[in-house]
Amino acid sequence: MTGTALVTGGTGYIGGEVITRLLRKGWTVHTTVRSKAKSERALYGRWAGAEDRLRVFEADLMDDAGWAEANAGCTHVAHVASPFPVGIPKHEDELVVPAREGTLRALRFAHAAGIGHFVQTSSSAAIAYGHPASKTTFDERDWTNPDAPGIQPYIKSKTVAERAARDWVADNAPDMAFCSINPVAVLGPVASHDFAASIEIVRRLLTGEIPAIPNIGLTTVDVRDVADLHVLALEADRDTIRGERFAAAADFFWMADIARILRAELGPKAAKIPTRRMPDFVLKIMALFSSEIRQVSGEVGKRKVVSGAHAKDVLGWTTIPGKQTIVDTANSLIQHGIVRT
Repeated sequence: MTGTALVTGGTGYIGGEVITRLLRKGWTVHTTVRSKAKSERALYGRWAGAEDRLRVFEADLMDDAGWAEANAGCTHVAHVASPFPVGIPKHEDELVVPAREGTLRALRFAHAAGIGHFVQTSSSAAIAYGHPASKTTFDERDWTNPDAPGIQPYIKSKTVAERAARDWVADNAPDMAFCSINPVAVLGPVASHDFAASIEIVRRLLTGEIPAIPNIGLTTVDVRDVADLHVLALEADRDTIRGERFAAAADFFWMADIARILRAELGPKAAKIPTRRMPDFVLKIMALFSSEIRQVSGEVGKRKVVSGAHAKDVLGWTTIPGKQTIVDTANSLIQHGIVRT
């Protein structure tokens, strides 16, 4: 099955991989960027020879301009674009409002264009937070409590945006085949300097910017697998995905595990990776002075394992082994000159 799909956020880490997969399979792709003048050359450079099947449109999450044109002629939408800063914004609305309003804008214009197949990129941030400390395993049936103490703005933005999308579809387009894909920490090869914030974990280990290994763990997934899951959802029968949530999750690692894998597989390239552990109280102190560290300081010692079994059962999704993903991430950062060893 092929058609014409709008992939929002074409310059983004996940959006770019989704476009790659769709073009390989013969789809025609429309994509939105915030600045066509700044992005068009890079996009056509990445997918050289695809100019007849790739169209670039300028559209902002907070403005109606360009959205009707981007949706025109499309049969499917993958709404991937969403703000994702490395640090904490001054006010949560800097993330919550664009995430919610951008998703609703994408839905409204897709519906107006007669598109009935819509895949939203949400996040495990909308699944695995605000729960009792005793809960350590999660899947698509779980929902984050955005009003729980300590919930960070990004986590709240993804939860609010997905809830708003589902409410809008129920009220305005009940026949739409809508589903969400909820990735965990996304790793994998990078195509440019524009990559997911979770890649920073590997980058900073390689550069030695992390002086000691904190007691933090995360469930990971390969960006290539996340893109494959989007395509599976786009190509699936509408009744199969209608109302579904698919957690995109593979393997859980402690940061010490990631460091150990990199040292074992990269040899001299891993020379700057720390070997000693960071006491929990040190991370808590560092969080007082760094918004980036503050975002993860609340996760010290917590084991949160998200399951991707539902996507595998329903859509036949498969995943790359987590060890390979970690090594491929590091080698890609080195090959692109983002990390110098």
